[in-house]
Amino acid sequence: MADGSSDTLDITLARGLGGVSRADWDALANPPGARFDPFMSYDFLTALEDAGCTGAKAGWEPLHVLARDRGRLVGAMPLYLKSHSYGEYVFDHSWADAMRRAGGAYYPKLQCAAPFTPVTGPRLFARDAAAESALIVGAVEAAKVTGASSVHVTFPTQPEWTRLGAAGFLQ
Repeated sequence: MADGSSDTLDITLARGLGGVSRADWDALANPPGARFDPFMSYDFLTALEDAGCTGAKAGWEPLHVLARDRGRLVGAMPLYLKSHSYGEYVFDHSWADAMRRAGGAYYPKLQCAAPFTPVTGPRLFARDAAAESALIVGAVEAAKVTGASSVHVTFPTQPEWTRLGAAGFLQ
């Protein structure tokens, strides 16, 4: 999915944070008045990209879902195309093995997470419910376009976990 739209929102995938401003990302990921999450900050995620910790060679290819309303960033979801399960702190190797034995491919998969960080925190950064829904739809569409087997969201907040379940995600 290069570009798409959900109602009036434009949904795009970003192969890194280079095209997103620090101020726009951090305004959504760490809004004023919320507990600061350093692992979702623009600086942390771009440091991982710049150091090569995330990227295609590392098996953590950035494919962030962005929602814009008339050009203004109103939603963001840190998403990675994964070729393995390392660095997630969720050991799903048995799922990969079961999929292989059933004749399918578990990898690539899409992973919404703070890379290498088993810390609970927000994963869907949205100004409102419409933007959050657009992010979820965008992630599912990204799986279809990339041939990913599934979309995983690890260590979300309890309210996000509940809303993802209502959207059809296995809990």
